[in-house]
Amino acid sequence: MNGTIRKNITPGLAVDIVLKKDQPTGRLTRGIVKDILTHSPSHPHGIKVRLQDGQVGRVKAILPAQAE
Repeated sequence: MNGTIRKNITPGLAVDIVLKKDQPTGRLTRGIVKDILTHSPSHPHGIKVRLQDGQVGRVKAILPAQAE
């Protein structure tokens, strides 16, 4: 799914994000969405989210749901 569309992202979703400090390298950080920080319906660089561990970045990939 596309990380630039807000409606595709919900709390509890597993995602890969780029932190502000990692934007030059594109290094991804994996985590679970806690809060959605972007209010507009879309953003060309990815929707900004806060992960459960407190890190903030823009969504680059939405990971498939894990079977439990």
